[in-house]
Amino acid sequence: MSIDNLMSKTPTNPELVIFDCDGVLVDTERLTNRTLAAMITDLGYPMSGPESQQRFMGRTIENVQAMVEELTGKHLPPDWPDQVRARDLEVFRRGVDPINGIFDVLDFLNGKDIPYCVASSGKHAKMDITLGSSGLMPSVKGRTFSAQDCENGKPHPDVFLLAAKTMGFAPETCVVIEDSLPGVQAGLAAGMTVFAYVEDPACDRAAMKAAGATLFEDMNQIPDLLFSA
Repeated sequence: MSIDNLMSKTPTNPELVIFDCDGVLVDTERLTNRTLAAMITDLGYPMSGPESQQRFMGRTIENVQAMVEELTGKHLPPDWPDQVRARDLEVFRRGVDPINGIFDVLDFLNGKDIPYCVASSGKHAKMDITLGSSGLMPSVKGRTFSAQDCENGKPHPDVFLLAAKTMGFAPETCVVIEDSLPGVQAGLAAGMTVFAYVEDPACDRAAMKAAGATLFEDMNQIPDLLFSA
Protein backbone atom coordinates (compact mmCIF):
# COMPACT_ATOMS: atom_id res chain seq x y z
CA MET A 1 0.00 0.00 0.00
CA SER A 2 1.07 3.56 -0.58
CA ILE A 3 2.56 5.80 2.08
CA ASP A 4 1.22 9.35 2.11
CA ASN A 5 3.23 12.39 3.09
CA LEU A 6 6.46 10.61 4.12
CA MET A 7 8.45 13.21 6.04
CA SER A 8 12.21 13.47 6.66
CA LYS A 9 11.84 14.50 10.31
CA THR A 10 11.51 10.88 11.48
CA PRO A 11 14.29 10.17 14.00
CA THR A 12 17.04 8.07 12.40
CA ASN A 13 17.07 5.91 15.52
CA PRO A 14 13.73 6.37 17.31
CA GLU A 15 14.20 5.64 21.00
CA LEU A 16 10.59 5.11 22.05
CA VAL A 17 7.40 4.24 20.15
CA ILE A 18 4.16 5.36 21.80
CA PHE A 19 0.98 3.69 20.61
CA ASP A 20 -2.53 5.01 21.00
CA CYS A 21 -4.82 2.18 22.09
CA ASP A 22 -8.25 2.25 20.42
CA GLY A 23 -8.01 1.83 16.67
CA VAL A 24 -4.23 1.36 16.78
CA LEU A 25 -3.70 -1.67 19.03
CA VAL A 26 -7.28 -2.90 19.40
CA ASP A 27 -10.16 -2.79 16.94
CA THR A 28 -12.61 -0.89 19.14
CA GLU A 29 -13.39 2.37 17.34
CA ARG A 30 -16.29 1.01 15.31
CA LEU A 31 -17.75 -0.72 18.36
CA THR A 32 -17.55 2.29 20.66
CA ASN A 33 -18.91 4.72 18.12
CA ARG A 34 -21.81 2.45 17.26
CA THR A 35 -22.76 2.50 20.94
CA LEU A 36 -22.19 6.24 21.29
CA ALA A 37 -24.21 7.02 18.16
CA ALA A 38 -27.14 4.98 19.50
CA MET A 39 -27.08 6.88 22.79
CA ILE A 40 -26.98 10.23 21.00
CA THR A 41 -29.78 9.16 18.68
CA ASP A 42 -31.85 8.31 21.77
CA LEU A 43 -31.36 11.95 22.84
CA GLY A 44 -33.20 13.05 19.71
CA TYR A 45 -30.18 13.80 17.50
CA PRO A 46 -29.95 11.00 14.89
CA MET A 47 -26.36 9.89 14.29
CA SER A 48 -24.65 6.91 12.68
CA GLY A 49 -21.56 5.13 13.93
CA PRO A 50 -19.28 6.59 11.21
CA GLU A 51 -20.62 10.09 11.91
CA SER A 52 -19.87 9.65 15.60
CA GLN A 53 -16.37 8.46 14.77
CA GLN A 54 -15.65 11.46 12.57
CA ARG A 55 -16.86 13.90 15.23
CA PHE A 56 -15.52 12.39 18.43
CA MET A 57 -12.65 10.05 17.60
CA GLY A 58 -9.67 10.44 19.92
CA ARG A 59 -11.42 12.55 22.55
CA THR A 60 -12.20 11.76 26.17
CA ILE A 61 -15.84 10.99 26.98
CA GLU A 62 -15.92 14.09 29.19
CA ASN A 63 -15.02 16.25 26.18
CA VAL A 64 -17.54 14.37 24.07
CA GLN A 65 -20.26 15.10 26.64
CA ALA A 66 -19.80 18.85 26.20
CA MET A 67 -19.99 18.45 22.41
CA VAL A 68 -23.11 16.30 22.64
CA GLU A 69 -24.79 18.82 24.94
CA GLU A 70 -24.11 21.53 22.37
CA LEU A 71 -25.47 19.38 19.52
CA THR A 72 -28.62 18.26 21.33
CA GLY A 73 -29.29 21.33 23.43
CA LYS A 74 -29.74 19.05 26.41
CA HIS A 75 -27.95 19.03 29.75
CA LEU A 76 -26.67 15.52 30.41
CA PRO A 77 -26.29 14.10 33.91
CA PRO A 78 -22.84 14.17 35.53
CA ASP A 79 -22.58 10.38 35.29
CA TRP A 80 -23.26 10.29 31.52
CA PRO A 81 -19.59 9.47 30.73
CA ASP A 82 -19.82 6.54 33.14
CA GLN A 83 -22.99 5.36 31.41
CA VAL A 84 -21.17 5.39 28.07
CA ARG A 85 -18.18 3.53 29.48
CA ALA A 86 -20.39 0.92 31.12
CA ARG A 87 -22.12 0.14 27.83
CA ASP A 88 -18.76 -0.02 26.06
CA LEU A 89 -17.35 -2.42 28.62
CA GLU A 90 -20.34 -4.74 28.15
CA VAL A 91 -19.39 -4.99 24.47
CA PHE A 92 -15.65 -5.33 25.09
CA ARG A 93 -16.08 -8.19 27.52
CA ARG A 94 -17.44 -10.26 24.63
CA GLY A 95 -14.01 -10.00 23.01
CA VAL A 96 -11.95 -7.41 21.14
CA ASP A 97 -9.76 -8.15 18.14
CA PRO A 98 -6.20 -6.83 17.87
CA ILE A 99 -5.49 -4.58 14.90
CA ASN A 100 -4.27 -6.66 11.98
CA GLY A 101 -0.47 -6.88 11.94
CA ILE A 102 0.14 -5.30 15.34
CA PHE A 103 1.77 -8.40 16.86
CA ASP A 104 4.28 -8.41 14.00
CA VAL A 105 5.07 -4.76 14.73
CA LEU A 106 5.69 -5.49 18.40
CA ASP A 107 7.88 -8.46 17.47
CA PHE A 108 9.90 -6.16 15.20
CA LEU A 109 10.37 -3.58 17.96
CA ASN A 110 11.38 -6.29 20.41
CA GLY A 111 13.91 -7.58 17.91
CA LYS A 112 15.38 -4.10 17.53
CA ASP A 113 15.34 -3.50 21.31
CA ILE A 114 13.17 -0.41 20.78
CA PRO A 115 10.94 0.19 23.83
CA TYR A 116 7.28 0.97 23.38
CA CYS A 117 4.27 1.91 25.49
CA VAL A 118 0.62 2.94 25.25
CA ALA A 119 -0.86 6.43 25.75
CA SER A 120 -4.64 6.56 25.49
CA SER A 121 -7.59 8.87 26.06
CA GLY A 122 -9.32 5.86 27.59
CA LYS A 123 -9.22 4.97 31.26
CA HIS A 124 -7.02 2.19 32.65
CA ALA A 125 -10.05 0.01 33.40
CA LYS A 126 -11.02 0.12 29.74
CA MET A 127 -7.50 -0.70 28.55
CA ASP A 128 -7.32 -3.60 30.99
CA ILE A 129 -10.33 -5.15 29.29
CA THR A 130 -9.56 -4.33 25.65
CA LEU A 131 -5.85 -5.12 25.78
CA GLY A 132 -6.59 -8.15 27.92
CA SER A 133 -9.26 -9.67 25.71
CA SER A 134 -7.19 -9.03 22.57
CA GLY A 135 -4.12 -10.78 24.00
CA LEU A 136 -1.97 -7.65 23.91
CA MET A 137 -1.73 -6.91 27.63
CA PRO A 138 1.30 -9.15 28.28
CA SER A 139 3.25 -7.09 25.73
CA VAL A 140 2.48 -3.70 27.34
CA LYS A 141 1.76 -4.49 31.00
CA GLY A 142 3.16 -1.75 33.24
CA ARG A 143 3.58 0.57 30.26
CA THR A 144 0.07 1.95 29.78
CA PHE A 145 -0.67 5.65 30.30
CA SER A 146 -4.11 7.25 30.40
CA ALA A 147 -5.49 10.74 30.06
CA GLN A 148 -7.13 10.09 33.43
CA ASP A 149 -3.64 10.60 34.92
CA CYS A 150 -3.33 14.05 33.33
CA GLU A 151 -4.87 17.48 33.68
CA ASN A 152 -5.84 17.62 30.01
CA GLY A 153 -6.73 14.96 27.46
CA LYS A 154 -5.91 14.93 23.75
CA PRO A 155 -5.48 17.16 21.72
CA HIS A 156 -3.32 18.46 24.57
CA PRO A 157 0.08 16.73 24.76
CA ASP A 158 -0.10 15.76 28.45
CA VAL A 159 -0.47 12.00 28.14
CA PHE A 160 2.33 11.69 25.58
CA LEU A 161 4.66 13.83 27.67
CA LEU A 162 3.79 11.73 30.72
CA ALA A 163 4.60 8.55 28.82
CA ALA A 164 7.94 9.87 27.54
CA LYS A 165 8.97 11.21 30.94
CA THR A 166 8.02 8.04 32.78
CA MET A 167 9.77 5.83 30.23
CA GLY A 168 12.85 8.10 30.40
CA PHE A 169 13.04 9.56 26.89
CA ALA A 170 13.13 13.08 25.47
CA PRO A 171 10.01 13.92 23.41
CA GLU A 172 12.00 14.63 20.25
CA THR A 173 13.29 11.03 20.23
CA CYS A 174 9.78 9.55 20.38
CA VAL A 175 7.44 8.37 17.63
CA VAL A 176 3.68 8.33 18.16
CA ILE A 177 1.30 5.98 16.33
CA GLU A 178 -2.19 7.49 16.20
CA ASP A 179 -5.44 7.20 14.28
CA SER A 180 -7.32 10.37 15.21
CA LEU A 181 -6.88 14.08 14.61
CA PRO A 182 -6.85 14.98 18.33
CA GLY A 183 -4.22 12.31 18.87
CA VAL A 184 -2.12 13.59 15.99
CA GLN A 185 -2.37 17.13 17.35
CA ALA A 186 -1.39 15.93 20.83
CA GLY A 187 1.66 14.07 19.57
CA LEU A 188 2.87 16.99 17.49
CA ALA A 189 2.25 19.42 20.36
CA ALA A 190 4.49 17.16 22.47
CA GLY A 191 7.29 17.65 19.94
CA MET A 192 7.14 14.07 18.69
CA THR A 193 7.04 12.54 15.23
CA VAL A 194 3.55 11.24 14.45
CA PHE A 195 2.45 8.44 12.13
CA ALA A 196 -1.28 8.32 11.46
CA TYR A 197 -2.85 4.93 10.80
CA VAL A 198 -5.63 5.61 8.31
CA GLU A 199 -6.94 2.17 7.35
CA ASP A 200 -10.39 3.10 8.70
CA PRO A 201 -12.43 5.02 6.08
CA ALA A 202 -13.81 7.22 8.88
CA CYS A 203 -10.34 8.69 9.53
CA ASP A 204 -9.93 12.32 8.53
CA ARG A 205 -6.93 11.79 6.27
CA ALA A 206 -6.81 15.34 4.95
CA ALA A 207 -6.88 16.95 8.38
CA MET A 208 -4.24 14.62 9.81
CA LYS A 209 -1.96 15.16 6.83
CA ALA A 210 -2.45 18.94 7.03
CA ALA A 211 -1.62 18.83 10.75
CA GLY A 212 1.77 17.30 9.96
CA ALA A 213 1.37 13.54 10.40
CA THR A 214 2.81 10.85 8.15
CA LEU A 215 -0.07 8.73 6.89
CA PHE A 216 0.05 4.96 6.47
CA GLU A 217 -2.52 2.25 5.80
CA ASP A 218 -0.92 -1.02 6.91
CA MET A 219 0.84 -1.89 10.17
CA ASN A 220 3.47 -3.74 8.15
CA GLN A 221 4.69 -0.34 6.93
CA ILE A 222 5.88 0.70 10.38
CA PRO A 223 9.40 -0.80 10.15
CA ASP A 224 10.08 1.16 6.96
CA LEU A 225 8.55 4.30 8.41
CA LEU A 226 10.68 4.14 11.55
CA PHE A 227 13.91 3.86 9.60
CA SER A 228 13.07 5.96 6.55
CA ALA A 229 15.35 8.88 7.33
